[in-house]
Formats: sequence, C-alpha cells, structure tokens
Amino acid sequence: MAELNKKTVHALAEGLASGSWSAVEIAQDCLDAVKNGDEKVHAFLKVDAEQILAEARESDARRAKGAARSEYDGIPVGIKDNIAVRNATVSCASKLLENVVSPYDATAVANLRAKGFIPFGRLNMDEFAMGSSCENSAFGKTANPRDITRVPGGSSGGSAAAVAADFVPVTLGSDTGGSIRQPAAFCGVVGLKPTYGRVSRYGLVAFASSLDQIGPLSKDVIDSGIILDAISGKDAKDSTCLPLEPSAAAAAALEGAQGRSLAGLTFGMPKEYFSGTLAPGVAKALDGAIEQIKAMGGKIVEVSLPHTKYAVAVYYIIATAEASANLARFDAVRYGKRIDGADLIDTYFKSRGAGFGSEVIRRILLGTYVLSSGYYDAYYLKAQKVRTLIRKDFTEAYKQCDLLLTPVTPAPAFKFGEKSDPLQMYLSDIFTIALNLAGQCGISVPAGMDDATGMPVGIQFLGPELAENRLLKAAAAFEAVRG
Repeated sequence: MAELNKKTVHALAEGLASGSWSAVEIAQDCLDAVKNGDEKVHAFLKVDAEQILAEARESDARRAKGAARSEYDGIPVGIKDNIAVRNATVSCASKLLENVVSPYDATAVANLRAKGFIPFGRLNMDEFAMGSSCENSAFGKTANPRDITRVPGGSSGGSAAAVAADFVPVTLGSDTGGSIRQPAAFCGVVGLKPTYGRVSRYGLVAFASSLDQIGPLSKDVIDSGIILDAISGKDAKDSTCLPLEPSAAAAAALEGAQGRSLAGLTFGMPKEYFSGTLAPGVAKALDGAIEQIKAMGGKIVEVSLPHTKYAVAVYYIIATAEASANLARFDAVRYGKRIDGADLIDTYFKSRGAGFGSEVIRRILLGTYVLSSGYYDAYYLKAQKVRTLIRKDFTEAYKQCDLLLTPVTPAPAFKFGEKSDPLQMYLSDIFTIALNLAGQCGISVPAGMDDATGMPVGIQFLGPELAENRLLKAAAAFEAVRG
C-alpha cells in the first residue's frame, strides 16, 4: 500500500473511485504518520483515532452502496482548533477554553461533512489566533517540519505543518492578517485566503470579526480549489456571509494546471512591497517568478498601493479593538477555566489572568485602550478611515492589472525565540495584512528555496473581491510550470 497520507485530495479521490484503496486505509495511513512523526512537530493537539476510523468505515459503507456523498467521501481534513467540530474540544490553544467541547459543527465543517470529508484532529495554533509563529500556544509550540528548530508560522502553524509533514492531505486554517498565507510560505505548502464573506464564519471563534476568514492549506492549488468549493456558499447563520452559491474554484484551478498559460493576464507589482529589504532568498524567488510569468505569456506592470505603509498600524488598532470586544465573552462564569476569588469581580480577574497568555493579554489591553473614552476618535475611528483608503488603493490598482504579485514574507522561517520583540514579530505579516483590511482574496504558492537556510519561500498572488477562480487558475498554471 502506498503512503496515502502523502497524496493530494484529487489523487485520493481517484483511488477511492477506482477501488485502489478505501477510506479506512487512508485514515489509518494518516493516523500512522501522526503517531510516527508528530512527537517532534506537534502539529496536533488532539486526534481521536477511534472516531476517525468509525467515520471512515461509514464512508466505505456508503460508497459500497453507491451512496457516496461526493467523490471526496472518506478523505481526512485537519481542523484548526478555533473552528468548532461537534463533540470535540475547541480550545483555541488557550488554557481558558482547554476543556470546552463544542455541541455543534462550524458551517465550514458541516459543509465538509456534507461532501463526506472526515474532520481529522485538532490542530495547534497561536492562542486565539494571535501570533505569527505558533509560539504562543498554551500547549506547546509547533515546529516547522522542514527544520524543527524553526517556526512554522502562525497563527495556523499546526495547519501548515500538518500538510508539510504529510500527516494529512489538507487542512483548514483561519486568516485574520496573513495567518494562512504566512505559515503556508514558511512550510512550503499552498495557502488560500478567500474573499471576506465567501466562507461562513459561523463556528469560527472570533478574533477580529471584520477580518477573520476560514480557508484551506494544501499540497497543491487544485486541492485548495476543491476545499474552497466544499466550504463556501451562503449561510443564514452568518450575517456577513455573502449570498452566493458555492464557487467553481476546483475547475478553474484544473483548467490552469492543464493549460499552463498566463497569456492575457497582467500582474501588478506594488512598488511599496519592494521598497524595503527582502532576504536574498525571497528576492531570488520573486525574480524567478517574474521571469516565469513572462515566459508563460503574462505581463508585468508596476502599480502603487500608497497607503500600505499604514497597514500594520491600522491592523493592530482595528484587530485588537475587535479582539477586546470579542474576548469579553470569555468570563469564566458560563464555561472555561474558573478560579474562585473573594467575589465575582475577583473571580473574573483571576480566571482571565490565569487563562489568557501574555500575547492575548497584550492585545486585549491595546484594544481596550483604543476604544476607551477620549481615544476612540484618535485611534479607532482614524484607523477605519485609513482602512477605507487602503481598500481604495487596491481598487485603483486593479484598473491596471488582473492580479497582484507580491512577497508573502520579508524572509524565510526564522528560528524559535529569534523575534522576542513584539513589533518585530508583527512586521512578519507586513505583506499580508493589507489584503485582510481590503477584504479581498489571495494565495501563497511555493516558489523556491532559500539557499542560506534551506527553507521554502512563497510568493503571493492577490485578487479583487470574489476573483478566486481567476486567482486559482493563474496560481495553478504557475505551479504546474514551476514543478
């Protein structure tokens, strides 16, 4: 039997259809891979092998009766620990919610189940999705499978590492300021951030409600399209979810991979993204990508996103303000970690103080400050106005091009403990944050290796609202030629 955990979703689907392997065999190979390799990587917080195998047996029974829910029935999908799965813990890698069990599935998970996909384990992350390295988990850091002395990125570090280590073929993560794309680049996998509202946020524990979006991390672009098709669509449970039918992203990606052409597409390179210092390996990968795009018939033009320089500051005002409001619900009264104090207020302070990690506390305090009386107009209101200018920058840029080409990160994956200064850590997301503020779509695709560190380097294709099909078609064509 081949090591099925190393195969893509579409390859696994072909084997299931032909009878070359069963859902149980796929699940067992993935479970074996986790058992043999995750002690060093620590991508998973929990894996319920009994439940996974039970669902795999049910999938095989459906297929034997000719009642498979889709061609993907029986394929495992790893789930980030801030996305609710029925009867599984949803701790957000926080001591505060360590033993909280979800009574329902997030809409994205329910949509996967409707296609027969099997939720596989709870993936590690930065606590409450606040971090860029997966060092902020309350339950231990996740390592980059390509070099376990280095970070996998964050906050979806476990999601990226699980795919890169061949534990599972595909995972779900969440992207608030680059939390899918940055770890994808660090680990050498594909990471897709959909348009805000394309995928329901119902069942995603909120960090910053106007920025969060669920998306896939996968071995190739086609798999990202398959998962986007499965999880997207309208949802009455989320008022911000757009009233759209599921996308046809997989077909667009397949067309791109088969056509291997970028003829007729113009790629804009924002000059602000290239004015700073890029690590030599990142610069080399971008130069190679530019030459490849030209060779494939694409056109390169320079564009400007003049308000980019304000993106990090705007993000850390808006995101922390929303986090301050969202995390207020975790009061240890109804559920979660509780430390009894002298009275209710003392209990509240002691429980939150012990339950939240230092980075979460830092962001709650910052968010509370910018929302406080006397500072709201100076910080939060002004940040929202600049956010509008950032969004307009993208709108103007797309009048000159079809997609944007940018770096994902200034440098490859760094070593654990290397960025102890919070500001330096925040700047790791300098090329990803603006897209979330604009609410548009983007994908990180592997584009080479850094000679100095031997670590992967990703490039980023960005597209306007609801341009996922165009985005994935171009990314899949690029990937097919790159090899």
